[in-house]
Parts: sequence; structure tokens; C-alpha cells
Amino acid sequence: MENPHAERQAVLLERILKNTGKCTETIHELNHYMESILRENSQVRIAAKLGQKYRKNVQYNLEAQHNKSESAENQ
Repeated sequence: MENPHAERQAVLLERILKNTGKCTETIHELNHYMESILRENSQVRIAAKLGQKYRKNVQYNLEAQHNKSESAENQ
């Protein structure tokens, strides 16, 4: 005589393993897409850094020019 409780647990365990396998496959696929996105965004990251440096340089030059014109007015 077979144990119905053991059979039910075996069926549930099989379903859990199947769903876990699907989740693992989906996570691997998601990781692949994330790596692809990060590679594509590297160009954007470089452009953003260049833009930030440019803005800082412009701000520095504007302040220097402003200070120079103030000192010329005070003389």
C-alpha cells in the first residue's frame, strides 16, 4: 500500500522544482539583458561626465571673469 501523503509531497516537490527552474532561467535572462543595458549605457555615462566637467569649467571661467571685472571696476 502506497502512502498518499508521500505521493502528494512528491507531486508538490516536482512542481516546486519546475517553478524554481523557470525562475532561475528567467533571472539568467534578466541578467543578460541588464549586462546589455549597462554596456549600452557606458557611452551615455561618458558623455554625462564630459558634460559635467564642461559645466564646471564654464562655471569656473564665468566666476573668474566676474571677479576680474569687479576688480577692474574697483580700481
